[in-house]
Amino acid sequence: MNKVILVGNLTKDPDYRTTPSGATVCNFRVAVQRRFANQQGVREADFIDCVAWRQQADFVHRFFTKGRKIGVVGTLQTRTYDAQDGTKRYVTEVVCDECEFVDSKPTGDGGQNYGNAGGYGYSAPAPRPSAPAGNDFAGQGFTQVDDDDQLPF
Repeated sequence: MNKVILVGNLTKDPDYRTTPSGATVCNFRVAVQRRFANQQGVREADFIDCVAWRQQADFVHRFFTKGRKIGVVGTLQTRTYDAQDGTKRYVTEVVCDECEFVDSKPTGDGGQNYGNAGGYGYSAPAPRPSAPAGNDFAGQGFTQVDDDDQLPF
């Protein structure tokens, strides 16, 4: 089984491009904090390269920037290529199957309007209704409970 799940922050803005065949691809690096602190009490981070293709690439490019928290589900893949200087290079990266929002929508001047996020399910939570004056919930299907009543637990 080859499955990777990451939650971390983007180290820089994603690199987005289109291949000669017309497929979109987005490369980005995720900084993931380790679970435990080192002997000096500092939590170190691992920097993991990720690649997203087509719809996932469009989604990451459109909604994620440096510092944003992202959730990634994918597979670990290794590949090799010959560099311009003739040396063989090895690359290990996560090929993203799913990319998701983890933090809340940015606010202030730098905020974006996500809308439907290209069909990827992000929507702001519905506002919670405020309690009616006097805490009269009887009209809403709730029963008023006196603090002196015995509760079964």
